Amino acid sequence: MIAYTLRRFLALAPMMLLMTFLVFLGLELTPGDAVSFIAGPEAMANMDGSQLAALRESLGLDDPFLARYFRWLGGVLRGDFGYSLTSGVPIARIVAERLPATLELSAAALLVSTLLGSALGLASALNRGKALDQALTVAGMIGVSVPEFFFGLVSILVFSIELKWLPVGGRTRPEYLGLWDRLPHLVLPALVLGVSMTAGVMRYARASMLDALGKDFMRTARSKGLPEARVDLVHGFRAALAPIAVLIGFRLPMLIGGSVVIEQIFQWPGVGSEFLAAVRGQNYPLVMTIALLSVLAVLAASFLVDLATAALDPRVKLS
Repeated sequence: MIAYTLRRFLALAPMMLLMTFLVFLGLELTPGDAVSFIAGPEAMANMDGSQLAALRESLGLDDPFLARYFRWLGGVLRGDFGYSLTSGVPIARIVAERLPATLELSAAALLVSTLLGSALGLASALNRGKALDQALTVAGMIGVSVPEFFFGLVSILVFSIELKWLPVGGRTRPEYLGLWDRLPHLVLPALVLGVSMTAGVMRYARASMLDALGKDFMRTARSKGLPEARVDLVHGFRAALAPIAVLIGFRLPMLIGGSVVIEQIFQWPGVGSEFLAAVRGQNYPLVMTIALLSVLAVLAASFLVDLATAALDPRVKLS
C-alpha cells in the first residue's frame, strides 16, 4: 500500500505538467488576448500601436510562449498564483471566494444523483422485464437526452415563477448567515444538476446489479437459505457498488468544471462561471489556476476510487 501510494504521488508531477502545458497551449492558439478584452473594440480602434504594445508589455503578454508558461509555473511552485489580468485581484482570493460555492453545489448534486440513481438502478434490476423496469429505462433515456439548460429553465419557470416555492437564482443574501439560510437557493440548482446525472448513475447501477445477480456467490447465498432481501442487498448490491463507486468518484472533479451551465442559469457564484469569464477574456493566469485545480481533483479522485474499490471488493488488491 505504501509503495502504491508513493508511485501514484510521483506520477502526479508529469501528468500535471502535461495537462497544464496543453491548456496553456490551447489559450495561446485562441485568437486575441487579454488586451482586446480589457480595452474593448472601440478603445482599441482609438489606440495606436505603441499604446497597445505598452499595455501588452505591462501585462507580460509580449514575452514568448514558453517564457510566460514557465514564469507562471515558477510562481505556482512558490505559492504565488498571480493576479487576474482583467480585474487585478489576486487569483488566490478569487478562488477562495468562488470554490466553496462550487464545492457546495457539487456535493449536493453528487449526493442527489448517488442516492437516487443507485436506488432506482437497484429497483430496476430487481424488477427486470417488468413494468417498473421498462418505465425507469424510458425515464433514464429521457434524462440522458434532455440538456441541462432546458431542464434548468423549465424548473425555474415552474418552481420559481409559477409556484414561487424557490428563489430564481443566486446563492445567498446579505442577511443570510449560515447554510440553513442559504438552503432555498441551493435546492433548485442542486436538484437540476443532480437529476441530470441520475439517469447515467441509474443505468450504470442497473447493469452492475444485473451482472452481480448472475454470479455464483449469489446462488451460493440463496442455497444457504438466506432471505432474498438479504441476498440482494447485502451480497449483490455490495458487489455492484464497486463499479458504481468508480463512476461516482470521477463525477466530483467533473462537476467542479462541468457545472458552468447550471451556474450560468442560476447565477451561482462558483468556479465554473468564473472559468468561463476567464476564458472569454483570455485571462490566462486565472484559467491556468482553475485548470490546475481540476487536474488535481481528477488525480485525487482516481486515487480515492482505487482505495474505495479495494475496500468494497476483496478480490482487488493494491500493490
